[in-house]
Amino acid sequence: MRRLNITIPDDLAKELEKIPNKSKFITEVLRKEISMLKLRELDNLLVEGYKRTKDEDEIINEEWEKITLEGWV
Repeated sequence: MRRLNITIPDDLAKELEKIPNKSKFITEVLRKEISMLKLRELDNLLVEGYKRTKDEDEIINEEWEKITLEGWV
């Protein structure tokens, strides 16, 4: 465990005073926020990956469509 000395706005400090176990509360909030940040980063990476392979995917889809329709026409 580490002890941190941080500065927060007065209004948040007043709200935090109402919380019985401040360390636990702050730890849980930070864990949730960090988890959300990681999910957003992963989402952004996936979107970028899909954008970069879009043209290739369209070509593959066209080839599959031709092959699939060969027996139907």
